[in-house]
Amino acid sequence: MQLSTYFLSLQNPPSLSYRHRLCHHYLSKRPFRHKLICSLANSADQRSSELVTTLQSETLKTLEWPSLCNYLSPFTSTSMAFSLTKTAAIPVGQSREESQKLLDQTTSALHALEALKSEPLDLSVIEDVSEILHSAASGQVLTVRELCRVRRMLGAARAVSEKLAAIAEGGSLERYTPLLEILQGCNFQLELEQKIGFCIDCSLSTILGRASEELELIREERKRNMENLDSLLKEVSVSIFQAGGIDKPLITKRRSRMCVGVKATHKYLLPGGVVLNVSSSGATYFMEPKEAVELNNMEVKLSNSEKAEEMATLSLLTSEIAESEAEIKYLLDRLIEVDLAFARAAYAQWVNGVCPILSSKESEMLISNGADNALSIDIEGMQQPLLLGSFLSNSTDFITSNSLGPSVLGNKSCEMTPITSSKVVSNFPIPIDIKVQCGTRVVIISGPNTGGKTASMKTLGLASIMSKAGMYLPAKKQPRLPWFDLVLADIGDSQSLEQSLSTFSGHISQICEILEVASKESLVLIDEIGSGTDPSEGVALSTSILQYLKNRVNLAFVTTHYADLSRLKEMDPQYENAAMEFSLETLQPTYQILWGRTGDSNALTIAKSIGFDGNIIERAKMWVESLMPEKQQERKGVLQQSLMEERNRLEAQFKRAESLHAEIMKLYHEVRSEAENLEERERALRAKETQKVEQELNAAKSEIETVVQEFENQLQTANSEEFNLLVKKSESAINSILKAHQPGDSFSFTETDTSSYQPVSGEQVHLKGLGNKLATVVAASEDDDTVLVQYGKIRVRVEKSNVRPISSSRRKNAISSGQSFERQAEQSREVPSNSDATESGAITYGPLIQTSKNTVDLRGMRVEEAELQLDMAIAARGSNSVLFIVHGMGTGVIKERALEMLRNHPRVMKYEQENPLNYGCTVAYIK
Repeated sequence: MQLSTYFLSLQNPPSLSYRHRLCHHYLSKRPFRHKLICSLANSADQRSSELVTTLQSETLKTLEWPSLCNYLSPFTSTSMAFSLTKTAAIPVGQSREESQKLLDQTTSALHALEALKSEPLDLSVIEDVSEILHSAASGQVLTVRELCRVRRMLGAARAVSEKLAAIAEGGSLERYTPLLEILQGCNFQLELEQKIGFCIDCSLSTILGRASEELELIREERKRNMENLDSLLKEVSVSIFQAGGIDKPLITKRRSRMCVGVKATHKYLLPGGVVLNVSSSGATYFMEPKEAVELNNMEVKLSNSEKAEEMATLSLLTSEIAESEAEIKYLLDRLIEVDLAFARAAYAQWVNGVCPILSSKESEMLISNGADNALSIDIEGMQQPLLLGSFLSNSTDFITSNSLGPSVLGNKSCEMTPITSSKVVSNFPIPIDIKVQCGTRVVIISGPNTGGKTASMKTLGLASIMSKAGMYLPAKKQPRLPWFDLVLADIGDSQSLEQSLSTFSGHISQICEILEVASKESLVLIDEIGSGTDPSEGVALSTSILQYLKNRVNLAFVTTHYADLSRLKEMDPQYENAAMEFSLETLQPTYQILWGRTGDSNALTIAKSIGFDGNIIERAKMWVESLMPEKQQERKGVLQQSLMEERNRLEAQFKRAESLHAEIMKLYHEVRSEAENLEERERALRAKETQKVEQELNAAKSEIETVVQEFENQLQTANSEEFNLLVKKSESAINSILKAHQPGDSFSFTETDTSSYQPVSGEQVHLKGLGNKLATVVAASEDDDTVLVQYGKIRVRVEKSNVRPISSSRRKNAISSGQSFERQAEQSREVPSNSDATESGAITYGPLIQTSKNTVDLRGMRVEEAELQLDMAIAARGSNSVLFIVHGMGTGVIKERALEMLRNHPRVMKYEQENPLNYGCTVAYIK
């Protein structure tokens, strides 16, 4: 059979030598048909490939790599890529260069997603024709539908390549080079696609007559024969109908031959006719007229010839596909690689991922030589990928588009421009920092159970495999980590009754196999090393294992409850300690890694929080004390907890200071802008009177402070009987000082005599810049002409020229500020014994000293919230105690409501409003 002239001039198929080279290249480049295992070591005699495969498979299962690949599957477009992600068979670089190539492809796909927002690249039209190719290669003739599927796949592949080339021409070619390189060198089989399209109408799934000259001639002759046969049967059918042999003319087909219907009683109307069939009732015969026999015979002959010619056409096209099987499979695998690159890019957008930097040994040496604290692993804010995937998959915007969020692209490794978006990064799961210095070979993590040690170790393992597979990490900034040839993990219980392995023996067997195959570029993860046996022997064995690993792997991460292992760092700088933070206040882990520290197990604390019997916990504490007479662990735990509390306190103070600084600067600029427009201040004050006031105030303040200091010193050593005597003595001394320094009525200020006026701490003054509002002096600066004043709950530093003293009648209260101490001393009597209280019949209260426990701060609250807090604070105070209510100045709404509650509360005996030295605070005496 010959095809039509259209194909006679087509080029010859590729030479055998070219196909041989292409097949060799295809077989060497296909990563998709293999299971996911990392590259083997160069020395095959040192470790068995079968053992490596087994350990790597167990590690991937332990780290839950298949579950992570499942989160990648919704972003795939083709059924082949979807299958690879579902079976966790996505490609992983077998060298640092291959992994970097995969990362570059992901980055390039991210840029393509941004460029193709209006017209996204549709890879879903790429059909899986691998089974069709196999059938063609095995000698089976393909059907019309199968040939059309191959044609659609080839056309879609060519369209993908053209679209990628178009966006590369319209933008920066370097951005899309990694994607273009995937399809570079692929044969899109344009001739085969055109040949199938020429021979077959895929929309109707029929072979066209132009497929071959013989087929076209056969169909033309068959058409003429059918026209003659149809005309003859119509004439016979009409004559039978006119003779009453049938109710209406009937032409049909029986036994592949054309015939007419006639009643059984009138079959004589067709003399010499052949009965082909009878109706179920027997009333109608289907007969072939004698005149139609030859025409029917010709129809059957031509029909068979047409089918044979069509089969020949299908066979020819099938052979063409069989010859191109290797090239088409290679093209199919490259399309899967493109699909996976776009899937990784979409996943990076989904998790707000960043491109990791894969460091080499040479780069680590350069970095370590340039900095004292150089890091070989620097991952900041890494979120556990599995927990993050579970959290995001339950959100409402799960995979709604290919542009779900931002992705930070720019770094030296990827050499791309950042892409930004407005999506907010989730704080769940809690991000952790993994920072390992260059030269460190073993990291020992200690801390409480349920503290996140294992999860942190799994996070590092997944981060290593994700970076090898070209996936972005859900972290911040630019994570840096080495390329590991193997990631080997012993996590969980390796007990096996079937293999007669206990927990310890299963654990040790796994570690033994890991030590056998690990190399200088491997990452080893061991959970609870040396557990399941005698602690002393477990520590000894663990120490020996870690010393062995130190010289044979790139990095080993181990978790332990053995405190002795943390001391290895003191003997060798290649060890590093880390601890999981645990809050003793909430009895909950914070899941943060404290690098360079050791952690306590907190087993008794956790058991108590779970609900263990208190007696059991107390006995356990006694045993701990007896087993550790020097209480070293307890002191270390207290020290660590105090350090964590101090760190939290400093962080809180820092945040509060930042907020206050911002508020103060805002108010400062407002006050300064208003003050610049005010009239010139009068600065003249009578110098003698001002100096006299200042001298009197300083002298009185110094003498009162001396009395107070003596009172406090004697109070520390005095007993309850001597307390009243000390108070009376101090009161007498203060009264004498006040009387000696009490100013006369003639002592007054005028607004014109303020040139040498010096404000005193605690004094009330008028602020000219705020409409002569009354404020309190907090501190006067000796270095410049400024003074710190408090107006309401706001403190601000103003120039002394903007401060005006109050009148002499009101100034007396400010000058006699020591009277507040006198009033406090009158009520600062220690609670007497029960017998004394009963004899006197009077109610006494504790010392009137303000602490954090007897103070409730209502500033900044709403009225309803302040009412609730004040009511709770009164209810929490004990009998015969005092409560300091800090309500501030402000608008006075909180203060008025607080005073109203104190007046009406049944537990409040009395209350004292604010005094000149303690504005914004009211003291309540609780029954």
